[in-house]
Amino acid sequence: MSERPFSYDDVGATRDPHFCPPGFHHLRERTRLGEGEAVFRRAAEAVLTWEMHRALGVGIHASAERAAVDVDVTVTLAGIIKAPCRIVWTAEEPRRAGWAYGTLAGHPECGEESFLVERTGDGTVWLTVTAFSRAAKWYAKAGGPAVRGMQHAYARRCGKVLKTLCGPVSE
Repeated sequence: MSERPFSYDDVGATRDPHFCPPGFHHLRERTRLGEGEAVFRRAAEAVLTWEMHRALGVGIHASAERAAVDVDVTVTLAGIIKAPCRIVWTAEEPRRAGWAYGTLAGHPECGEESFLVERTGDGTVWLTVTAFSRAAKWYAKAGGPAVRGMQHAYARRCGKVLKTLCGPVSE
């Protein structure tokens, strides 16, 4: 684990998908991935092992092969923007799997983002991306609403990519 501090106060707060600290922007995107245990297992593994993120085309450098609390992750966007984060919580349960990372000093934004796969009582499998954030670097501040629009587009793309990775899965 690096010595970099978190760049916000409410570490772990995305466990409550409706919480948003004052002064932050809230994001919640939900995508239906399919149905059944096989889809859930495939989606969970893709999220927990960075496969979904790598399939998005972003650079991922993580201090472990699987998401775990205190794992450092640097996301590289557009080949040039480095976004250092640390995993703040994980879930690996029979019907829920995923994790959240929080931004570290040096990230263009400050806040937290979670990626959670859930299988509901009727067997439907969902990916929910939840975040709260605000600009930290001058270029993120200058981007204003466009940056928030890109965050929403990224969250929607996570769902589309994960749905493709799950593909037709047989029980």
